Amino acid sequence: MKNLETQLDRQAQFKAREQLIFSTAEQLLLEYGENGMTLDALAAELDLAKGTLYKHFQSKDELYLLLIIRNEQMLLDMIKDTEKEFPEHLAFFMLHHLHHPERTVIYHQIEERLSMSGHGLQTLFNELYRIRKKRLHIIIRLTEHYLKFIQSPMPVRDYLASIWSMTQGAAAILNSSFYQRYLGSRDTLRVSYIEQALALPKPTREAVLNAQE
Repeated sequence: MKNLETQLDRQAQFKAREQLIFSTAEQLLLEYGENGMTLDALAAELDLAKGTLYKHFQSKDELYLLLIIRNEQMLLDMIKDTEKEFPEHLAFFMLHHLHHPERTVIYHQIEERLSMSGHGLQTLFNELYRIRKKRLHIIIRLTEHYLKFIQSPMPVRDYLASIWSMTQGAAAILNSSFYQRYLGSRDTLRVSYIEQALALPKPTREAVLNAQE
């Protein structure tokens, strides 16, 4: 019994250390970029031996993909909240990206690079796609229900593609040092993007007339 308790305690410590490694690695990555986020810098920041890091991942590219998986799981957990209506889910999704546009931009760039050149990462990519596919199934179901509710003729695929492209484009603008000097209130801009996304699937004329009666 005591051996079991010791083993469980070690597992808990391992998971806690792993979460600390991931959160610190993300902070360094977003602050210094890919070139500045070295494993030496990560080990120093955590006051850990570099060899300890390799107990949690085998390479920096593997660490990057684990961070992307972690972010994807976060998005899945958010959309599992059945108390929220579609507009609230959309707002949470867009704000997740637009409050941290640097994360959205760099994770997209890294994923594209690793999908083309990453070696030995297929298992992790399979995990990433599994989580993403599960999230998309929920999103599609919610979107179908919402478009039907507002009697919009817009296809689900077109609406979701529009939301994704709008969010990615907004993140790129918000992350641009050039545009940051001219944008003014970024919170106002974020709200504007969300309002535009909600206004895209206009209901049918019949639905508008029914609502006015």
